[in-house]
Amino acid sequence: MMDEYYMNIALQLAESVQGQTSPNPPVGTVIVKNGAIIGVGAHLKSGQDHAEVIALKMAGKAAENATMYVTLEPCSHTGKTPPCVERIIQAKLQRVVIASIDQHHQVAGKGINRLRVANIAVEENVLVERANELYEQFFHYINDKLPYVTLKTAMTLDGKTATESGDSKWITGEQAREDVHRYRHLHDAILVGVGTVLADDPHLTTRLQHGRNPVRIILDTHLRTPQNANVVTDGQSPTWIFVSNSVAKERIIPFTAYEQVEIVQLPEAEIDVHEVLHYLGQHEITSLFVEGGASVHGSFLKAGYIQTFLCYIAPKIIGGQHAKTPIGGEGMTKIAEALNLNIKSIEKLGNDMKVIATKEDN
Repeated sequence: MMDEYYMNIALQLAESVQGQTSPNPPVGTVIVKNGAIIGVGAHLKSGQDHAEVIALKMAGKAAENATMYVTLEPCSHTGKTPPCVERIIQAKLQRVVIASIDQHHQVAGKGINRLRVANIAVEENVLVERANELYEQFFHYINDKLPYVTLKTAMTLDGKTATESGDSKWITGEQAREDVHRYRHLHDAILVGVGTVLADDPHLTTRLQHGRNPVRIILDTHLRTPQNANVVTDGQSPTWIFVSNSVAKERIIPFTAYEQVEIVQLPEAEIDVHEVLHYLGQHEITSLFVEGGASVHGSFLKAGYIQTFLCYIAPKIIGGQHAKTPIGGEGMTKIAEALNLNIKSIEKLGNDMKVIATKEDN
């Protein structure tokens, strides 16, 4: 029971830095000796000390014969920082308790084996379910080399996202909208179609105190994004605009004046979701928050790239045969082709309902 108690503290540390360590995972560490915590640490940012090293520095020489609780298997390879297992061995810890085994091919049990060879006792899988949920996006990225996709929508009880005229402000209440900004903070990038830019001129930033702004991804086949759009001019976060091969270089050149704006020209006449995701994966975007309109959502559904479906439901009824719905496109022709999801959670936010569903094979 004490292992779970201290691991719970380590997980709280890891969860507190979630969203700011990418492409590294958030990790928390607690060092305990004679029933007292002598060191704690959380990995704050990629390239900086890992959680284990921070905790060892705090514990100092007292770490000898102590127990370390760490939420993810310590690394055994040299990346941007030296391997943590060697620091643990040098500190002469007696025991290491681990929540989740790292699925990265350069670690994947090697850290645990190295500790055991050094005669350090290792306990695995303590609060592993909670830890694996924390690392779901990270594990998906390192296994598939593609970002983990969360698709978000807000709709009425009758499944409408806007009236026939396009009016959608506001379907949900303030608590639900604030919750959306928390998800923006937790994802590396946010994606919309050019239709959203033209209709709303959004900033696509995180309006939370100390919130992190995601990279802004715009799908814009014909480069219709205005040069005075907020995502181009505000400088609050990088903006990557994906366009097709039909866009002339002369139309791209004016955007080069904006330091944080990049035009990514794809080789085909249409934007392919897989090509976009492949590009993002190559550029260390580990998680993507899709907050577009029906057309964009339909393209992600058709391509099969939705890991989590996040839906806010407002107790309102709009009606209307031509009122907008969350997912457009061609859709599926048979029920057997439908994307099957598992309902992960349902909660009430103010007067709205929040439903999280995940892909069955997650």
